[in-house]
Amino acid sequence: MKEVIVIAGPTASGKTKLSIELAKRLNGEIISADSMQIYKYMDIGTAKPALDEMQGIKHYLIDELFPNEEFNVVRFKELAEKYIEEIFEKGKQPIIAGGTGLYISSLVNNINFSETECDWELRKQLSREAEENGPGYIHEKLKQVDPVAAAGIHPNNVKRVVRALEVYIQTQKPISYHNEKSREIPPKYKYVMLGLAMERDKLYDRINKRVDMMLENGLVNEVRRLIDLGYSDSITSMQGIGYKEILYYLRNEITLEEATELIRRETRRYAKRQLTWFKRINEIKWFSIDNSGNTNTIIDEVVAYIRSHGA
Repeated sequence: MKEVIVIAGPTASGKTKLSIELAKRLNGEIISADSMQIYKYMDIGTAKPALDEMQGIKHYLIDELFPNEEFNVVRFKELAEKYIEEIFEKGKQPIIAGGTGLYISSLVNNINFSETECDWELRKQLSREAEENGPGYIHEKLKQVDPVAAAGIHPNNVKRVVRALEVYIQTQKPISYHNEKSREIPPKYKYVMLGLAMERDKLYDRINKRVDMMLENGLVNEVRRLIDLGYSDSITSMQGIGYKEILYYLRNEITLEEATELIRRETRRYAKRQLTWFKRINEIKWFSIDNSGNTNTIIDEVVAYIRSHGA
């Protein structure tokens, strides 16, 4: 069975740098498992690798969609599997790198999220209920019909709560049932899973510094440009961390200092949720990164581990 390397971990842990070093060592190409880097014009706030950072390594699922285009786990899985095949056909090593746990799980566990059709009217209705009554209202609804799914979805993740409720209403079976059924079909590839970890205080310090750097590099102007290009602040991509907070600032609802602190706090919380998600995956081999984020000290160890698993 062909092997695909997966690099997971929280934001700001060094996944991008390690994936590029591995690709250089193993003749690889990289598929991004990030729900935001797919969008054009959204570079600074997504910590997207610049062209010179890529060092000539081909990247997929970066800069492929416009900000108002729909991107979800179903589309990610379809495109990722297509690109994995293309990379293998070139005689190269596919490397999946990113922090969106649901996307990575869709590949590793071969979860078929497309078993039910999208019901846009139902989605709108549920989304309105969340807006009018708060996200906790529909999360409680989900808890009543699918406690397993509710336990794994943060109440503020309205999009996933709505999707889980939609599946239940359509099929009268919880989304956890559909996920378990799809897992019965083994994945097409063997996934060699690596995780990057760092002491929490050090990780949070890196996150705070990264946010400061984003502001210095022009995050406010990036959001202004998106508005000038006609992208509504209500589209999904503009609700990403870093973008919605700057929108508050540009609407004079908060100060820039308040926006900066909000971005720091929400990014730290997101990192905590990422770690919780990935820690549940027993197959991940964890590697500790020092505070500088220097992956060079572990690259030989990582390569040795990958080669011992056949890749």
